[in-house]
Amino acid sequence: MADVTGCLQPLSGCQSYLTKLLVVSILFTMKKVIQLQLLPSEEQADLLEHTMRQFNKACDWLAGHAFDRRCANRYALQKLYYTELRERFGLKAQQGVLACAAVGAAYARDKTKRVHFRPDAALPFDARLWRPLSMSEVSMSTLKGRIRVPFLMGTYQAEQWADLRIYAKLVRRKDGKWFLLVCVESTDEDVGDPGDFLGIDLGVENIAVDSDGEMHTSESVEHVREKRMNLTQQLQSKADTKPNAKARKALRRKLKRVSGREANFRRHTNHCIAKHTVAKAKGTNRGIVLEDLKGIRDRIRFRKPQRARMSSWSFAQLREFMAYKAQQAGVFLAVIDPRNSSRTCAECGHCDKGNRRSQAEFCCRRCGHSDHADVNAARNLRATALCKQAELLDASPCFQAAAG
Repeated sequence: MADVTGCLQPLSGCQSYLTKLLVVSILFTMKKVIQLQLLPSEEQADLLEHTMRQFNKACDWLAGHAFDRRCANRYALQKLYYTELRERFGLKAQQGVLACAAVGAAYARDKTKRVHFRPDAALPFDARLWRPLSMSEVSMSTLKGRIRVPFLMGTYQAEQWADLRIYAKLVRRKDGKWFLLVCVESTDEDVGDPGDFLGIDLGVENIAVDSDGEMHTSESVEHVREKRMNLTQQLQSKADTKPNAKARKALRRKLKRVSGREANFRRHTNHCIAKHTVAKAKGTNRGIVLEDLKGIRDRIRFRKPQRARMSSWSFAQLREFMAYKAQQAGVFLAVIDPRNSSRTCAECGHCDKGNRRSQAEFCCRRCGHSDHADVNAARNLRATALCKQAELLDASPCFQAAAG
């Protein structure tokens, strides 16, 4: 068991409050998606595009009737419109069933808004509509019969091939390339009793700082954000002054692409941080404890220069990535209330607002202990988790299932 000397002291000086655990999954299986790049001929690509457009046209037509009836039940929609759906749009039998399911699922989320399906929205396939013939070719159903389409996949996809499930979606990217997104299901490792915890403090200046003192700064993300913001301002200024409607439309398309690149970079960074953190915790037989930052933007008022950074802070995405990677690896993960973790000394437990002299500097007024403020906060999260370990484990469905 880990040395918990001193972990009770921060709690006595400044009480920390345990909140809910982040329940990653009720079922103890992880569903993943692998991407296969299809290599259809021109004729096959035309057939796939025709099938996709007709299917989505059928869904859009059905969505109008479902909205008028306020009906989100796929079976009720199927009973009412299945025959007409097939006759009107020429769908295959199973495609009609999947269209009813897609519309029902869309309205199950929100019945107050009329749902629209884009002509190029993803096309679902189940076991009746496609099947793998080999590790390089698939059979797919179109409105004009079945076709055999070759595909490419990488080493990672090949490793997941044994866990392949037959539900998939066909998508076409803006560059014209076709991809089949196939569901893969694998059993997670059992969650064991952690010998210790790795506290993770999340922030804007430093995306994640752990209780060992390792930091993941936001320098690269901030550079991309500032570059995107400057470019966005320039493009918006040009779009406002262009008298030509066609030119304005082209500039707005470019704005959208720029925004997408920033989001992709931020997502990639969060994936890398989450992967590294989970691997570190697993390699040292430790659980992960995160701070619960839900609602922080509503609770705290930020100065004007900070607002843009705060609005783009993707702490929830990082937490989500850590959660599913931890579940997959069998690493225990909990989320606790971080109240006062930034102003409490990790050595003596003294809690004082004046302990934190600046964003980065922490110096205890009682014992003189000094450290990076984020490292000190991460150590406090670890101490709280160690003191509340029994409660954390009892509240975790993943741990109870593994223990039982």
